[in-house]
Amino acid sequence: MDDTADITGWIRNWQDGDARARDRVFGQLYHELKRLAAVVLRSEAGHDTLQPTALLNDALIKLIEARNAPAAEDRGHFVRIVARAMRQILVDRARRKLADKRGAGVVPESLDAGIDIPIMANPAELVALDDALATLAELDPRAASVVELRVFAGLTIDETAQAMDISPSSVNREWAHACAWLKTDVFSHVK
Repeated sequence: MDDTADITGWIRNWQDGDARARDRVFGQLYHELKRLAAVVLRSEAGHDTLQPTALLNDALIKLIEARNAPAAEDRGHFVRIVARAMRQILVDRARRKLADKRGAGVVPESLDAGIDIPIMANPAELVALDDALATLAELDPRAASVVELRVFAGLTIDETAQAMDISPSSVNREWAHACAWLKTDVFSHVK
């Protein structure tokens, strides 16, 4: 049985209530997920006090505390679920910072002419991106997943394609579409 099949089987066993299978999934993917957490933190300004290990551990705790095991189908889907949990943690931190610093007078940076989403320079931009992604997910779930994996998990086009089991050209199309949509939506929410 290969690594991917092991992880898929362990995920299914975890969904059936096997805590040892959950630990095997965490153990097998921990270094990969920690690398993703480091990429996420490098791409997000304002999280200087949060370390990759802490971000990943918080995300995994969030998954453990959920009533049921995540409904992951395979390794790639599980990585996307962890990336979403990391996003939620960062957004929650940003919301707390905003609550503490209402009216800080930070001027948001606009998206550049390319299709890259910029590094979030402040909590308001991160919260605006999260709100816009929630709306985009209702309109186009696949495009929202691409943005989530590219921005919050730090995956490349090829890694995103592999995680989503689609072609790199499909990822490029979804990425371009999502970036164009977000350019019109994200920073209109930041005040």
